[in-house]
Amino acid sequence: QVQLVESGGGLVQAGGSLRLSCAASGRTFSSYAMGWFRQAPGKEREFVGTINWSGSNTYYADSVKGRFTISRDNAKSTVYLQMNSLKPEDTASYYCAAASVRYIVSLVEEYDYWGQGTQVTVSS
Repeated sequence: QVQLVESGGGLVQAGGSLRLSCAASGRTFSSYAMGWFRQAPGKEREFVGTINWSGSNTYYADSVKGRFTISRDNAKSTVYLQMNSLKPEDTASYYCAAASVRYIVSLVEEYDYWGQGTQVTVSS
């Protein structure tokens, strides 16, 4: 079992930045690929980005590419999502997730563990 707790959400103006953190506990953090997803009210959960077990490989949704960066610190069992140039359409609850594989994965169904989410609101 892996427990995931997100933090760092909040209210920010368009063009601003936020950094989300996701702290993991339980089994060996480096055994898992990690991902970030988001869900806006009335919409399906959508993929944001993923990082492999070592942090050497990342992959992003087109909607955030060039603005968001995922990183991880295996010594701290934490994954981060740096969000720059935020837009109102980035407003959503953001979830981190862990997949029991070491390579990058982008589908919701490939992830085994989920956090409770943190709200990000971008005002125009």
